Amino acid sequence: MSDAQKHMEKLMQELRRGTITIGVLSQLSEPQYGYSLVTMLGDKGIQVEPGTLYPLLRRLEKQGLLASQWDTNDTRPRKYYLLSETGKEVYDLLVVEWKGIVESLNHVINPKGGNEDGTD
Repeated sequence: MSDAQKHMEKLMQELRRGTITIGVLSQLSEPQYGYSLVTMLGDKGIQVEPGTLYPLLRRLEKQGLLASQWDTNDTRPRKYYLLSETGKEVYDLLVVEWKGIVESLNHVINPKGGNEDGTD
């Protein structure tokens, strides 16, 4: 592995860590359990390992952004997570911030104002 690849791998890990919260919150307007979140996000191109997701879910719940409830009706009990009212507000604010960051970075990356693909 080249030095550039090593640097890229570390930087991509940092980027993913910073954006996974928004991705997770975006999927919790309806109750979901951990594995369903891994699958849903994966289907949308966001790869998240269960070992990353479960601690994040517990942290977001502890912060009051998620509510949870156990479903014991199935043979395998599952803990379902859902955005709390505070979680909905925080998610909406995060989306606004994210869009602002993307817009600012697009201006930095492409200062001449052309389209992202380099065409005007």
